[in-house]
This record gives sequence, structure tokens and C-alpha cells, in this order.
Amino acid sequence: MAAAGVLLRALRRLCRVLLFLSQFYILSGGGSFSVEPSQPLAQSDKDPGPTRTFTVVPRAAESTDIPPYMMKCPSNGLCSRLPADCIECKTNFSCVYGKPVTFDCTVKPSVTCVDQDFKSRKSFVLNMTCRFCWQLPETDYECSSSTSCMAVSCPRQRYTANCTVRDHVHCLGNRTFPKMLYCNWTGGYKWSTALALSSVMILA
Repeated sequence: MAAAGVLLRALRRLCRVLLFLSQFYILSGGGSFSVEPSQPLAQSDKDPGPTRTFTVVPRAAESTDIPPYMMKCPSNGLCSRLPADCIECKTNFSCVYGKPVTFDCTVKPSVTCVDQDFKSRKSFVLNMTCRFCWQLPETDYECSSSTSCMAVSCPRQRYTANCTVRDHVHCLGNRTFPKMLYCNWTGGYKWSTALALSSVMILA
């Protein structure tokens, strides 16, 4: 009985030692419970595999962009009433000044217009008077004003203004031109009023 007891205790010790060794083996990574082997993981760290590069190509301008001149061009109006920015004409500078003249014109891209019979046209004949833009009457263009005319003078002072032809008026040459104009406003008063006031002050 004593020998059997000693053998049983020795067997228990052996089981404890084996259990300890098996747990140590598993925790150290050598057991069969390891999900991912360490070698392929190490390789994946060193070799990330092929990489792809992407180049961003800018988009081409879309054909639906509205030209800036379209803001001035009425849709489906009379071709002869279109502003100058909406058409292109084959002008002839050898016409006689002040005489009526006709030019062959075409509308710019995206512009639509009609003739007297309300039929859509891309080309038409424009009737106008033969004259350069700077020869137009003052009612047909707008000019910049001057802030430097501050004193009444005799003769009246002039200044160089930048003038632009009104949209609906047609003429030859540049539609923007310089022109010498009289100083009409002086110190907040019209020139004639300022001249009258200065005369009163002198007489007084």
C-alpha cells in the first residue's frame, strides 16, 4: 500500500510538470494553436507587394460653357437688331462717308436670331451708315467723366475721355476710342452755373 501511494504521488508530479511544459510551449508560439505563422508575417512586413500610382487628369472644358458675349445677345430677336458683340461682319472701309451701306454679317456661335418673316438665320445683311465710331453723334456713345476739372477757366478746359459706342449702334473701326471733351462739371456745379456764380462774385 505504501509503495502504491508513493507511485501515485510521483505520477501526479509528472502530470503537473507535463502540463506546465505544454502551457509554456503554447505561450511561446510553438504550439498548434497559433493562428498565423510568424514567417509569412515577417515577409509581408518586408515586401509590401506591388504598388499602384494614380494620375489625376484634369477634365476638359465642357462644351456647354456659355460664351461671355451671350449676356448681351437676345434670343430669337431680329438679326438686324443684334448688338455688335453678337455678330461678325465683312466690312468695307472704302464706302462713302455718310452714305447708306450694307454688310454681310453672321451671328456668333450659340446666338440665334430671325429675319422679318421670323425664320431662323445664321447670316444676314446689315444696313448702316458709312462712318467710323468716333464720327458718331454724341447720343450714340458714352464717355468717362473727369474729376480734375475743378476750376472755372476761360477758355473752357478740355480733358481726354474714353468713349464706348452703345451696344445697338453699328459703326466702322474701334468701338472704344479717346475723345477730347469740355469740362462740364466744376466743383459740383454745372460749368455754366459755376461761371455765372464766379461772375457774380467778381462784380460784388
